[in-house]
Amino acid sequence: MPMRPVSKRSSNRYTRRSYFVDERAVQRARRVLGVETNAEAVRLAVDRVVEMEEFWRFMNRSRAQVKAGSIEVP
Repeated sequence: MPMRPVSKRSSNRYTRRSYFVDERAVQRARRVLGVETNAEAVRLAVDRVVEMEEFWRFMNRSRAQVKAGSIEVP
């Protein structure tokens, strides 16, 4: 498989790293996330982990600010 040239734009955003990962986990991530390459799966999975961590930190900070029963269920 020939390597694609890396553009200058992508080299500013992404950094090449070397990690050992479970290949089955990467394959599962590709399938669940609907991406074509391992690199896309790893990038998207890391982004999702960061988003969820930020969300849960927000939820923990705002836990006592909303009174129980103040949100109506449709």
